[in-house]
Amino acid sequence: MKNKLITMADFVSKIQNGASVMIGGFMNIGTAEGIIDAIIKTDIKDLTIICNDAGLPGVGVGKLISAGKVKKLIASHIGLNPIAGEKMTSGEMEVELVPQGTLAERIRAGGSGLGGFLTPTGIGTMVQEGKQIIHVDGKDYLLEKPLKADFAFLLGHEVDKKGNIIYRKTTRNFNPLMATACETVVVQARNIVEIGQLDPDHIITPHIFVDYIVEGEKK
Repeated sequence: MKNKLITMADFVSKIQNGASVMIGGFMNIGTAEGIIDAIIKTDIKDLTIICNDAGLPGVGVGKLISAGKVKKLIASHIGLNPIAGEKMTSGEMEVELVPQGTLAERIRAGGSGLGGFLTPTGIGTMVQEGKQIIHVDGKDYLLEKPLKADFAFLLGHEVDKKGNIIYRKTTRNFNPLMATACETVVVQARNIVEIGQLDPDHIITPHIFVDYIVEGEKK
């Protein structure tokens, strides 16, 4: 069996400039901050970040934005982070705003191998600009394309050494979806346990999706 445990430094060394990264979390709840902190200490730059929101100044994804490491942000909102708004307005960072449900479904479609999906969300707004409109049974829908990325950064509450993950309450949010839609998946584990210690009925993300495990702060 492959040993998936890796040091934070060794994992971060695998990330190249210009990589696309999905980061789990909702206003930093469920975000792998330890991995973000490790990236801040490197020269990695020009990242495309796909996540729910822009975090807060100095918190979560907000740290990467403040450090100038994000070339493009794909998220559902950025209103809690004025620095993100400033960088978008100045043109320093490209921002693609996606309705939250559409964002989740685009990630799910990417993980499921779908070519896209139809949704009425965004019809008649700036969201529809540049997108194909498909007429079905008397109603217009937008064709939304799937989202995939090079890396996914997950936060798990309990993770066994095989990579099976249990999330804690609302930290689950986008993490399970992102685990399916990326080439390389790393989980920052709050608690690492031996194989067989997790109740199979409680496992949300199976080990088959996880490539690496890094140890994070225990809570």
